[in-house]
Amino acid sequence: MQQQHRQPELVEGSLPVFVFPTELVFYADEQTSHKQVLTLYNPYEFALKFKVLCTAPNKYTVVDATGAVKPQCCVDIVIRHRDVRACHYGVYDKFRLQVSEQSQRKALGRKEVTATLRPSASQEPPSPRPQDEDRRMKEHFADNEFFEQTTFQTESRPVAGGPSLLTVLLGLVCMAALMLPTLGEQESTVPVYLHLSVNKKLVAAYVLGLLTMVILRT
Repeated sequence: MQQQHRQPELVEGSLPVFVFPTELVFYADEQTSHKQVLTLYNPYEFALKFKVLCTAPNKYTVVDATGAVKPQCCVDIVIRHRDVRACHYGVYDKFRLQVSEQSQRKALGRKEVTATLRPSASQEPPSPRPQDEDRRMKEHFADNEFFEQTTFQTESRPVAGGPSLLTVLLGLVCMAALMLPTLGEQESTVPVYLHLSVNKKLVAAYVLGLLTMVILRT
């Protein structure tokens, strides 16, 4: 009988994660650089699910911060800098990509990507020595925590504040018009000048329907 092939159990944190690029640089004076793309590769024979964490989630919008990668495929993760201010120049933030198997919750591997905002591409700082850069990065991220980007999985939309006062008043007027007697009714205590024709009531009903759809969408 043919022996069934079983995949060896992976130890948590031991799976290599392949991401490109490993550094994101945003330039304040270049609008096109405010949108960067991280590509996550899955060279393995099994599917992976991923999660994007960040040390400063309020400064970035991550489209699809969680998702899955099919075997031997890749996915693009769009990251937008949404707080381009001078006070953030030179500040290093960090993204962490955690991957796991579809049926498991433990992180099999992780990869960290740095992100920084600079004033201009023409004002590149001098390159530090590798040992100085490594030491500076370790000191900077020694106490940093990573937070989930759950609120930034898709492009955010402004929260609606409900229907306007004018919309509500117009809706009440239409309702009152529909409650008035129709022109030609004899047995009514309402003055004749308040009797409405059928066409006017149809217009009021149509407007009321439009207002109802507007209110429901808000």
